[in-house]
Amino acid sequence: MNLKRSVKNLLLTCAVFAAAIAAYLALAAHPLRWDWSQSRINSLEASSVGVLKQLHGPVRITVFGSEQDARYGDLRSVIRAFVALYQRYKPDMTLVFINPVEQPDAARQAEIQSNGEMVIEYQGKREHLSVLNEQALTNALLRLSQEKEQWVMYLDGHGERKLDGTANHDLGEFGKRLQQRGFRINSLNLSLAQDVPDNISLLVITHPQLDLLPGETEKLLRFLDKGGNLLWLIDPEPLHGLQPLAERLGLVLMPGTVIDPAAEEMGVPPNWALGSGYPPHPSTRNFNLITAFPFARPIGWEEIADWQHTTLVEGAPRGWVSTRSPQDKPKFDKNRDTPGPVTLALALQRNINERDQRIIAVGSGAFLANTFSGNGGNLDLGVNMVGWLASNDRQIFIEPRTAKDSILLFSRSQLNTVSIGLLIGLPLLLVLAGLIQWRRRRS
Repeated sequence: MNLKRSVKNLLLTCAVFAAAIAAYLALAAHPLRWDWSQSRINSLEASSVGVLKQLHGPVRITVFGSEQDARYGDLRSVIRAFVALYQRYKPDMTLVFINPVEQPDAARQAEIQSNGEMVIEYQGKREHLSVLNEQALTNALLRLSQEKEQWVMYLDGHGERKLDGTANHDLGEFGKRLQQRGFRINSLNLSLAQDVPDNISLLVITHPQLDLLPGETEKLLRFLDKGGNLLWLIDPEPLHGLQPLAERLGLVLMPGTVIDPAAEEMGVPPNWALGSGYPPHPSTRNFNLITAFPFARPIGWEEIADWQHTTLVEGAPRGWVSTRSPQDKPKFDKNRDTPGPVTLALALQRNINERDQRIIAVGSGAFLANTFSGNGGNLDLGVNMVGWLASNDRQIFIEPRTAKDSILLFSRSQLNTVSIGLLIGLPLLLVLAGLIQWRRRRS
């Protein structure tokens, strides 16, 4: 009888162990997760899941970061847990870590700017991301999912700044940032080209050093009349044949240079106008970085039918526009100078030929030049402008979620009660349950 009971108990124990092992293997292969937090901080928004479903192919995320960070501590664990939320819905998303200290050549080749910066690659395109939140990563994946090839061309042949140039006055760093965002760039010489191509996302015009030929100006006006998008960086110099373009857009380009006392207080020349305000616009949404516009001229406009005007950047609220040569200590002359604030960047928009036409005029060509583009958020604002001009401003906005139930507060007496219950009470209950079961079997 005892032998039979022992065999029965052994078989029951083996069955329990077998069931436990089978359950473990099943859960390991198909893990189940529940997010019981009140604000669902451990789950992705439905919009993020929808973007992941648009990605047909593997995604590779390379993180250039050390194991410890002054701000986040164990940086890799934080990023690994964050990316795991996306991997739950997209298993072919891989995460790779590279220590930029141990592999400086790889970091230099990838043009890494900060510790923890991520490079996201999908179907030959890549995005750089230095902000760790759901909205930023989801929008980066959304941009990568767009299949249309986007070209940015820049006017060339008259001494203009080059988007792929390395000289101090060129825009090479800005061009690199655009290429990182998936744009392709090329020059355009209108003395050779029959016309401005219709299939480009936008044309960049910087200040020419030589006069454009009348035929070249006509080609620009045709591009404008067809609904082409334009980024125009205007220096405080003669327009060299671009006057008809300004007239067609209704721009009022007053002579003089913006003087900003706030810039001098920040230790930079007073003829650097600091961006002090960003009125509501898609290209400046949630943008709050300092920007600098060296040797800027104010941008004014005349109201023209069909065109909608929006100020993008305001500057020099305590400054003025001076027509005199810069001085060591410039002073406002009420008889000759125009008081601020001034418009440093202006957006124009209209509907033409069943398409949305977008123009941005900036009163500083040096704003994105290699020498000055690293100041504050100049490059970031420039990229935002191009994104809007290329109609690539489709964004997913995710409200930040607070962890309402992530913190438990106990008084000292409550903490002592819980500690005694877990450390003493619970083990005693288990012992008591074992003794009761033992006595039942004995009887």
